[in-house]
Amino acid sequence: MVQCEMCGAETGSPKTVKVEGAELEVCDNCADFGTEVETQDTSSTSTKYSTSSSGSSSSSSSTGGTSSSSQSRRSDMFDDMDELAQDYDDRIRKARESTGMSQEDLANELNEKASLIRKLELGDVLPSDEVQQKLERELDIQLTAGGSSDDDEDWSGGNSTGEYTLGDVVKRKD
Repeated sequence: MVQCEMCGAETGSPKTVKVEGAELEVCDNCADFGTEVETQDTSSTSTKYSTSSSGSSSSSSSTGGTSSSSQSRRSDMFDDMDELAQDYDDRIRKARESTGMSQEDLANELNEKASLIRKLELGDVLPSDEVQQKLERELDIQLTAGGSSDDDEDWSGGNSTGEYTLGDVVKRKD
């Protein structure tokens, strides 16, 4: 008997339904909450991630090499974004002090509140994109750190102790 992934009830014949983008194995009562999905392989539960190395190799060999390698990572919107520097608060404070402006003067120049400048210099808040652009323009500084997407691609897994982590073992089925 399998448990319903929505209500937890025991069911002998679970149905695969899609509920808000997630595929769930549910009982007959909960099947009404989603749309039923056609299942290709009913002998085992199919998940996006697999810890077995034997079951995941068949799908990549049947495509004739057109699928992407499991080592490569799909790009997303965050790859194109610049990351805010860790020391953004020090950069703002040092640049403001080097121009001889007070926090209130800088706030007036940027048309922002002085309390915001204080919080930014203390590192209590992160600047919005608009405020970041204003600060970079007014103080002639760069608040972003260089993109580190190249570092992610060079990472091969494992750690210095030689032990495996879950990320080294799991293979993703796409």
